[in-house]
Parts: sequence; C-alpha cells; structure tokens
Amino acid sequence: MIRKLFLILFALFAFTAQSQAQDDIQLADTLIINGETIIMLGDSVIILRAEQPKYWKKGGNFNLSIQQVSLTNWSAGGASNMALNTGVNLFANFQKDKKIWDNNLTVSFGFNRQSDRRFANRKTNDNFVFISKYGRELTPKWYLSTQIDARTQLLSGYRYFRPSGAELDARTKISDLFAPAYIQSSTGLNYKREMKNNDKISVIGSPFTGRFTIVMDDSLSRAGAFGVIPGEVVRAEAGMSVTSSTDIQILENIRWKMDLNLFSNYEKLGNLVVNMNSVISMKVNRFITTRIETILIYDERVLITRSDETKGPAIQVQNLINFGIGVDF
Repeated sequence: MIRKLFLILFALFAFTAQSQAQDDIQLADTLIINGETIIMLGDSVIILRAEQPKYWKKGGNFNLSIQQVSLTNWSAGGASNMALNTGVNLFANFQKDKKIWDNNLTVSFGFNRQSDRRFANRKTNDNFVFISKYGRELTPKWYLSTQIDARTQLLSGYRYFRPSGAELDARTKISDLFAPAYIQSSTGLNYKREMKNNDKISVIGSPFTGRFTIVMDDSLSRAGAFGVIPGEVVRAEAGMSVTSSTDIQILENIRWKMDLNLFSNYEKLGNLVVNMNSVISMKVNRFITTRIETILIYDERVLITRSDETKGPAIQVQNLINFGIGVDF
C-alpha cells in the first residue's frame, strides 16, 4: 500500500515539474532586433541569428609549370634551356533580386630561356583580359546586359630573325603594353543558363557595339600598326558583336572553358574580328593539373610577317600544353 502511494506521489511530482517547464517556455520573453531573434528564459539568453544572404561569389585559379633541361658535354647535341608558364584567373560575381554583375580577370605569362643564343630570354605567352558584365533580368534565362571587354599584354613583344649573311639573330619590336589594347563595349540581349555540376552557358548578341584599338607606342603608331591611322593612337569602330562563354564538365575531373568574341564593323559587314580562348583542365589531384590552352585571333587589319617575309592578314594561333601545379580558391 505504501509502495503504491509512493509511486502515485512520484508521478504527480514529475507531471507538475513538466507542466512548470512548459509554462516557463511559454512565458519566455521573445524579442526580434534587426532580424535576430532573442529568447530570454530565466537567467538564460538564446540568440537565433537569421541566415545572411550571400550576393557575391568569389574565387579563382592559379597555375604554374616549369621545365628545365641542362646539358654538359652531351654527345648527342642539343642546348640547355628553361621554360616557365604561369597564369591566374579571378572572378567576382554579384547577384541580387533581378540584377547581375559578373567580373573576370585572366593574366598569363610565359618565357623560354636558351643560353647559347642571342636574346636568350624570349616571351612565349603574355595575355591580359578583363571582362565585366552588368545585366537586369527580363525572364529567368534572358537579361538585358552591357559588357566591357578589355585586352592587352604586359611586356614588349618582338619578332626574331637572322639577317642574310649574319651569324647572330636580330629582332624587331612588334608590340608592347597598350600597343595594342582592345576595348569593346556592347549592349544587347544575354541568354544565360546554369546547369548541374556548375555548368554555365552565356551568349550575348549586341547590335550596338563600340570597339577601340589603342596603340600607345610611338614607333608602332607612326607605322600604322594594328589598323590605326599612322600617327594616331586610337581607332574607333561601330558595329555588332556576338559574345559567348561556356564552362562545362566533359568528364569527371575534366572541364572545358571557352570564350568567343565575334565583331563586325558596320562599314564592312561580314568581315569578322575573331577572338577565341579555350582551356581544357584535367585534374590529376587537388594540386596537379594538365591544361591545354588554345588562343585563336583573326583581324584583317593586323598585318602579319609570314615565314616567307610577305605581309598580310593571317590566323594567329597559340597552343600551350602545361603539366604542373593548379590550385583553385
């Protein structure tokens, strides 16, 4: 009998304690300040912070590859040499409500050194590309966008040759920083789509495009290089353009990025200026990667000195295959 009475009293005590705890929770004071929920329960203060929206996405990639060959008393012949190629790609993309602002910077540089020749250090890669695009959403996949595309190089560029009867190479300066520089501004419709695996496709068609060719080097300007009027620094053109950007995963650990820009002057519709950059990245592990980079340029106003010493427009192609360090951040 006493045991049953003890059990009943214990059950009543537990029920009363639980009811009191529930009453304490129900009577807790709740405040909301600047989106943060503050709960005060007795001597305890609980702060529940609202998740802050992230409008910016930032990141990039750095790659570096080095090759060295050293020969001493090598009977098979050859020459000691060293090659370096490096590059960095940075992006900062903003999206809020119906507004987007995408920014991308690519800088790459490479050189080759062969000690037994005149002008031992020779540039093999030198590119600076900055693209900024601002847009407002019309539909989930269509935007009205304005884009700025700026391209130049960092160091002087030379054409190397050996004059007839000479024993040593000579060189002629053919380009420099801001000689040339290309600035293109375009406004039009932008189709933009993002898929799984962070795959992205973007195409801008612009009937209103301004393109400016800048040659800041006096000697190149006087020669009328890159299509400017001899003695002038800037050549301005109006026309239409199509710009596309593709970033897709082909296979596991293999991605392909391609940027294509086509421009046609209204004075000569159909004569295209072509700029294409393609990069295939194959990751071995977190830090080791193989990159196949291809740059293709065609501009009929840029006269190229060919191997037979004739001058004229030509397709410019640069191919790079790098195996080395690649870090995403």
